[in-house]
Amino acid sequence: MKIEVKKLNALKKYTGVFEYDYQPPEDICLIPLCKVEGSVKVQGSYEIYDDDSVGVNFTVKYSINGQCSYCLKDAKMKVEKAFDILFVTEDDPDNYRYDGINIDLKAAVDDAILFSQPNVLLCREDCTGIDIK
Repeated sequence: MKIEVKKLNALKKYTGVFEYDYQPPEDICLIPLCKVEGSVKVQGSYEIYDDDSVGVNFTVKYSINGQCSYCLKDAKMKVEKAFDILFVTEDDPDNYRYDGINIDLKAAVDDAILFSQPNVLLCREDCTGIDIK
């Protein structure tokens, strides 16, 4: 998942789109007893600015599969979330840094997966938990 900024600048392609299927790390799901199922679809666009910073807009789409956080039944949820980020060549704590040549989207996509996860996974919206009778 790379954007070859130097090459794109040479070709005068200052905007464009990309699409990747990304296999995330197995331990990326923060919800207990759950995991990200299959690959994550990453679709987006980029714009290279005059100061060599690069604006990247992308969407992550994936499924979380596991046990309901309330009742422990099987549960599955589709997640889709959009992100707007900026890559810069200097140190900046508010943005992602790149070397001025290539942008590796892996860290930004991993962060997007973490930030897009729900706090709990439910088998249904109105789940009330384990039924004790």
